[in-house]
Amino acid sequence: MAYIFHENELPRLISVTPGRERIFFVNKELTNIDDMLAGVMHYVHGGASPYHFHANCEHFYFIMEGHGTVESEEGDRKVGPGDMIFIPAEEKHRLRATESPLFYFEFQAPNRFVTTILDGTPDDLRWNRVDGRVWVQT
Repeated sequence: MAYIFHENELPRLISVTPGRERIFFVNKELTNIDDMLAGVMHYVHGGASPYHFHANCEHFYFIMEGHGTVESEEGDRKVGPGDMIFIPAEEKHRLRATESPLFYFEFQAPNRFVTTILDGTPDDLRWNRVDGRVWVQT
């Protein structure tokens, strides 16, 4: 069975730490699988993820709008529309919207991973659903 979702019909997750919003298109709740996690992210100008890594999970970001930087152990790299950033498992990283708001597609697999924060707080992994429920990234 194919699943067809429209962004406006899916639950929005707002980061407890201001500046980020995510909308999942593929997750266990929506598609009854946990082999992958996919969706879109919106960062306000200056919004950023904590510096972190994921155990046992590869993922990528495809930048659709805006400009930012990807921080890693190798340094900072500028990114913008049309750039795809691949992050291997265990790679330390942070994405930040630098010159404007940032809009990108995110894909992670498998969806059975643990996130380790290296610079930030546990609130950086807490997200409030617009419908009032809370989703915590593991």
